[in-house]
Amino acid sequence: MTGPSGPRGDRSREGRFGADRRGGVRRPVRPSVDLPRHVAFQAIAAVHRDDAYANLVLPAMLRDEGLFGRDAAFATELTYGTLRHTGTLDAIITDAAGRDVQRIDPPVRDALRLGTYQLLHTRVPAHAAVSSTVDLVRTVGPAATGFANAVLREVASRDVDGWVAKLAPSEETDPIGHLALAYSHPQWIVRAFAEALGGDLRETARLLMEDNERPPVHLCARPGLADPVALADEVGGAPGAFSPYAVYLSGGAPGELAAVAEGRAHVQDEGSQLVANALAVAPLDGPDGRWLDLCAGPGGKAGLLGALAAERGARLTAVEVAEHRARLVEQATRGLPVAVLHTDGRTVGADPKLPEGHFDRVLVDAPCTGLGSLRRRPESRWRRQPSDLPPLTRLQRELLTAALRAVRPGGLVAYVTCSPHTVETHVTVTEASRRCGFPVDFVDARPLLPAGMPGLGDGPTVQLWPHRHGTDAMFLAVLRRG
Repeated sequence: MTGPSGPRGDRSREGRFGADRRGGVRRPVRPSVDLPRHVAFQAIAAVHRDDAYANLVLPAMLRDEGLFGRDAAFATELTYGTLRHTGTLDAIITDAAGRDVQRIDPPVRDALRLGTYQLLHTRVPAHAAVSSTVDLVRTVGPAATGFANAVLREVASRDVDGWVAKLAPSEETDPIGHLALAYSHPQWIVRAFAEALGGDLRETARLLMEDNERPPVHLCARPGLADPVALADEVGGAPGAFSPYAVYLSGGAPGELAAVAEGRAHVQDEGSQLVANALAVAPLDGPDGRWLDLCAGPGGKAGLLGALAAERGARLTAVEVAEHRARLVEQATRGLPVAVLHTDGRTVGADPKLPEGHFDRVLVDAPCTGLGSLRRRPESRWRRQPSDLPPLTRLQRELLTAALRAVRPGGLVAYVTCSPHTVETHVTVTEASRRCGFPVDFVDARPLLPAGMPGLGDGPTVQLWPHRHGTDAMFLAVLRRG
């Protein structure tokens, strides 16, 4: 990568911001192109070069540059849109360039992705998208300016529908391949979504389309600490459609809200609120004072359960194996009747603080592929691989088995994943309940969600969907130990 020269010396390894892995930015060098585009380029480059997360590096860059309002919104749209559509953008660039996109120098490749996204998915005039991208290439790979200009002019010769018609496989002979290129998802993810939707490819397309939209910000008004209607008025939002604690925001920086800073609310997808609340409202005979969150980091569900526990005289034990995430849980539950344990949830029975048959309600929000939140984490769809599934599903079964050991006879376990992949949902629950060594009954989860919610299926488990419910694709199974 060739960087700008001058008194600051060679910045070729760091780019303009020199983003550290997964966060952190260094002193910037002024670009020769407009600031929003350059910030977007640096965020995209950090994601691809450093395995950074866009939701971490981009806000830091925006703050560093003092970008706000329309400029920040434009940089955000370019960053997230380019990352979501990378697969299709790469196919188009490959065709337009006459060479595989992976053979293009990485900084130039990222600039071309950014320019192609502007040409095909925004209202930016073609001449502005081409010229601004060529200016950008001039700063990061000056020898490639002519090449970039020629590629972008070829890209501009068709709209996105024209490119899909040229490059996508036939809907009749390869429907999965067609959807994958048309809606920019890896084929294995499209196949998994289609299977979870019963093979309905029309509905699968609706889901993929929703995955490519910018998701709203959801707040959770903590029970006993904030009223959702009053909170909505306070923050300029609207009460949620389903969760009794949800507030929808149109945008902005939720972390800067007084309600969030004061612990009266936290940022949490409405689907996550619904599945945590389902465990709390499920009918239970006998004692109901000892609750357990077996995989609590970073603390959103523990915060909601802790607030509900406080209202009902219960106490929550929140377990998190990663030390930094355990600290996040402590911060998220400060002032609530929550004890945080930094340990592995699979140690139930071996750890005296996690005795067997002790807890009345247990939540297992298991680590998963995160395929249900791809709209919020645009880089995840390209990082996840089918090879991730075997170790994750083994861990999921072990954690659910540990939860079934931890709950008392007659007590309840809610198994939750932010993935609709059937191997992480139905297969995991069926296998764990079969192998745990004691009788387990499925509780119909549908009545535990708000009345009138559409598309909840035949039960007893529930799968939420972005295109049906406006939530992340959360899966919920509720089990009662016999």
